[in-house]
Amino acid sequence: MPTVLANVNDLLEKMVLEETGEYASTGGRKAKSIGINKSYCHAMGILITANHIEMVLVNLGDEIIKKDRIRLKFTAELFYCTEVAQKVKNFLEGELAKDTLLGIGVAIPGIIDQKERIVLKSHALGIENYSLRFLEQALEIPVYFENDANAAMLAEKKQKYPNAIYLSLNHTLGGAFCIDGKLFRGQNQKAGEFGHMILVPGGRKCYCGKSGCADAYCAASVLTQDNRQSLDAFMEKIESGDEKNLQTWNEYLDHLAVLISNLRMAYDMDIILGGDVGGVLSDYMIPLGEKVMAYNGFEHDVSYLKNCSYKKEASAVGAAKYFFTKHMVEL
Repeated sequence: MPTVLANVNDLLEKMVLEETGEYASTGGRKAKSIGINKSYCHAMGILITANHIEMVLVNLGDEIIKKDRIRLKFTAELFYCTEVAQKVKNFLEGELAKDTLLGIGVAIPGIIDQKERIVLKSHALGIENYSLRFLEQALEIPVYFENDANAAMLAEKKQKYPNAIYLSLNHTLGGAFCIDGKLFRGQNQKAGEFGHMILVPGGRKCYCGKSGCADAYCAASVLTQDNRQSLDAFMEKIESGDEKNLQTWNEYLDHLAVLISNLRMAYDMDIILGGDVGGVLSDYMIPLGEKVMAYNGFEHDVSYLKNCSYKKEASAVGAAKYFFTKHMVEL
């Protein structure tokens, strides 16, 4: 008890913890409740896509206190980095939280060599062996780069999901998984590329050049007709009972159920449904669960299927949260 009290007092002194109230009296003095001081520090997260940047400011309580989505077409030209830096400056303008900002996490759709600060390959951005050094210099504060699906996995609470798969159902299908609370990256930083597992041999053409990849059946682009309509517009048609779109939706859930069943068999972990489609699946877990059960004869429920904690902002939040973990270790 003396050691615990000494540590608590030390953290109170450093303002990492704060008094949050009092418990009801049991006869003596009222006990004080102590919790994390959410304003102790902040981190910023950015998700870079082909046509936009998503920015979030997150406090130590994992709460988004500010967010913005700006149209900014990606280009490999250097001026893009200065444009991003200016958008970040504008975003933080007038924010008291910038005085306690630990750093900026940048999520990118691609395979990243973190040590060398290089995007080895990104189909979404159309780049190979692209150096991130200039962007790092332009931002002028500590920067952390992460694959977008890995970052989305990091947005989830490690205590809740120490061992889990994250399915990022965005325009393209990405994935990540944690073992004992740590991202498993694989020998070549390619672990979690679930989108390029063959789902239907000889099936639809995938952007990678193969046929039948899970991406061609389970990515959000299947529902948006490769961005010819928004996902919101598609879901509105589903709710209105449009037959053509209902057929597309049912086929989508069928293929997703096969992928989920295969991943569950391979990894025996919780499976978190994230990304744009993951954000709308919470209302359709029963029909999805029924389809999964039809393909999995070894389990009698689908309680391992989880909805993501964050929707569109997941990758940006996860990239930002890296700095909280790093800072607490240093404390």
